[in-house]
Amino acid sequence: QVQLVESGGGLVQAGDSLRLSCAPSGRFFIRYAMGWFRQAPGKERELVATITSGGSKNYADSVKGRFTISRDNAKNTVYLQMNGLKPEDAAVYYCAAWSTRWYWGQGTQVTVSS
Repeated sequence: QVQLVESGGGLVQAGDSLRLSCAPSGRFFIRYAMGWFRQAPGKERELVATITSGGSKNYADSVKGRFTISRDNAKNTVYLQMNGLKPEDAAVYYCAAWSTRWYWGQGTQVTVSS
């Protein structure tokens, strides 16, 4: 069982930055692929970024060049650095860990005012 706790969401203005953090439980973090997803009201949950255990990264086109996913295996933490936030980035952001299936955190709200 993997448990995930996100932090770092909040209310910002367009153009601002935020960094989300996620700390999975369990001693096998280093083996997990990790991801950030988001869900805006009335929309389906969508992939934002993923990072494999080896550090390979993948991004949604909508966030390329603005968001950066990273992981610190020593701290058992994965991050999502979000720069140049836009109102359309507003959503609940979910951390996820892959271990035969996706395990989800409870989500953290990101609100971007124009």
